[in-house]
Amino acid sequence: MILTLTTDFGLEDVYVGVMKGVIAKINPHLNLIDLTHQIPPQNIAAGRFCLMNAVPYFSKNTVHVAVVDPGVGSERKGCAIALENGYLVGPDNGLFSGVLSQFSAQKAVALTNSNYWRVEAASNTFHGRDIFAPVGAHLASGVPLEALGETIPLDQLTDDSFPSPEITSNQILGAIQYIDYFGNLITNIPGTVVEGKDWSVTVNQQVIPKGNTYSSYPPQSLIALIGSHGWVEIAMNQGNAAAALSLTYGSAIALQFSS
Repeated sequence: MILTLTTDFGLEDVYVGVMKGVIAKINPHLNLIDLTHQIPPQNIAAGRFCLMNAVPYFSKNTVHVAVVDPGVGSERKGCAIALENGYLVGPDNGLFSGVLSQFSAQKAVALTNSNYWRVEAASNTFHGRDIFAPVGAHLASGVPLEALGETIPLDQLTDDSFPSPEITSNQILGAIQYIDYFGNLITNIPGTVVEGKDWSVTVNQQVIPKGNTYSSYPPQSLIALIGSHGWVEIAMNQGNAAAALSLTYGSAIALQFSS
């Protein structure tokens, strides 16, 4: 069974290793895969995007444990969600909104059964270690979802979906929903909306031409293209578009269609 881990813990501290140790004590035979531990701290939107673009590539029954949890220790619920093709385990804070827009939730439970926690008195600051990692390990080892806690009505799961773009006949008003390691700016504009059309992107009164690849224009040139994730993105050939344009999460952009 595969269990994936996604966190904003980074790799300088022992937090990720400790979570893996907790999982291995429960079931040393699980196949652990790190999606990323470099989500910007407390950035639920970035975590949501990464999960949304990773979960579809995994086999059925994979358990995805994700911890981007600025509300740890508060009254926000921990949850486990059954999908048609796997499971999600983590805080109910909107982190799973992107995945749930792609795959229908079958059932969800609050993680109220402390028999499946590492210890009954869980830390107020490290639910990844004490609740989410052990629950994910038990779930991947065959424990039924229903055993983990009380049912959550699906319409009560926290929805923190990124706003949709505003589409008119001649332009689309969008925003930056993710910035990757290279400084590429991924917008909330689906590539399917612009495929086969002539278009460009305007940011801070600067027009950025459409391209097909990162090398469509000379080094240090800005390019707008459809990325491998299927969204319109703004990139810089051999450079960092986010730094060059001083854009961040939520920054507004405009895409214009050529007449």
